[in-house]
Amino acid sequence: MDALNTVFFFIVAIFILVTAHELGHFLTAKLFGMRVDKFYIGFDFFEMRIWKKKIGETEYGVGVFPLGGYVKIAGMVDESLDTGFQNSEPEPWEFRAKPVWQRLIVLAGGVAMNLILSAVIFIGLTLALGESRTNVSNPAFVEKGSVFASMGMQTGDRFVAANGKTLESWEQALDPELLTSQHLSYTVKHDSREITITAPAGFMSKINTNKGIGIRPIVPPVVDEVLQKMPARAAGIKSGALITAINGTQVSDWTEVVSIISSNAAKPIIVEWQYLEPVKGAAVDVAKILTEGHRFTTSVIPDQSGKIGISLKQTLDTQRRKLGVAGSIVSGVNQTWKMCVMTVQGFGKIASGQEDFRKSVGGPIKIAKIANQSAEQGPVSFLYFLSMLSISLAIINILPVPALDGGQFVLNAIEGIIRRELPLNVKIRIQQIGMALLLSLFAYILINDILNP
Repeated sequence: MDALNTVFFFIVAIFILVTAHELGHFLTAKLFGMRVDKFYIGFDFFEMRIWKKKIGETEYGVGVFPLGGYVKIAGMVDESLDTGFQNSEPEPWEFRAKPVWQRLIVLAGGVAMNLILSAVIFIGLTLALGESRTNVSNPAFVEKGSVFASMGMQTGDRFVAANGKTLESWEQALDPELLTSQHLSYTVKHDSREITITAPAGFMSKINTNKGIGIRPIVPPVVDEVLQKMPARAAGIKSGALITAINGTQVSDWTEVVSIISSNAAKPIIVEWQYLEPVKGAAVDVAKILTEGHRFTTSVIPDQSGKIGISLKQTLDTQRRKLGVAGSIVSGVNQTWKMCVMTVQGFGKIASGQEDFRKSVGGPIKIAKIANQSAEQGPVSFLYFLSMLSISLAIINILPVPALDGGQFVLNAIEGIIRRELPLNVKIRIQQIGMALLLSLFAYILINDILNP
């Protein structure tokens, strides 16, 4: 079932992103009176299609191979390598007959649409949910083996400053623009003293290797609901209880509680917890429960699925500030810009050797896994993933590589500068070389995905 979910969410993500990208080319081509022969989501190699329908002059379809898509514009040298028009004079509706500036807009249309999609997602989420701010007074939960753990940060530490600038929220501390900066150091409060930790070389590669940043605010294991006819209720655990240890192991975060309980299905466990009668209408004060709460020790036997029937009470100091339409637009555009900067900086570090290419770049298998993981965390997480992937697709496509939009853009810009069309056989050859390079790179990334899951 997990494999089916992974494939499903990968296809959903690719379908949305490719449709947006190709729609950008399609709409701009139509705007300038170009004839669009085909609009396909997925490739129809060897005439293998799931669906097709001709409406007007355009054949719309879904190809069997879900790793991209294409818009075939009359008179344009593209992925199809169609040269049927080379022996005829340019027709008014052909790509090659249009002014250079119009051709450049059409070529940039896909990239622009991916950026617009990303901005729309960020704007929509901000408008619906507001702008989240989690106070740095919330201590950190640091995963073992994470890059932050290797830097010397421990669970319970608190962020104070980044690169000398005082931090007010976790969002500032983990800002993508900050994480991809040339030099990164944090001042953190460890016990009662402040220490400075520095990001190592290949910081982003290490994050990619660990499949996550490995740090977040601690989620105190305060019990919200205790389900009826479940082991926790039978054992006397109350709503509002703060779990402090299980089987003698101290716990400070909800994930630790879930992990220990689920790994002891149908086995007796000893749960230590503290309880302070809650004040109606008042927020849960974890520190007060620890200092003033009554201590209990309870034996519980999780059921066969590794559950005892408790849910989490949210106690994080997090605010959501509603911004309105104008504020959401500004915030969404700003988030898109920051992600673009982060992506470009990431490519720059890979190109300069500061980051490991094998660990920093993911292919279809890695993308599929991340798509599934983000979907499991909820629709908001999946939409954020789509937005970031849309930006990555835009940046990759604008690179000046033959067979990509950026390569086509450069060729057409050259034609505008020299005021004549390059020989068709030259453009075909460049396109073939570009496609060969891209296919080789794709094969390498796919193998890398398999060897480095």
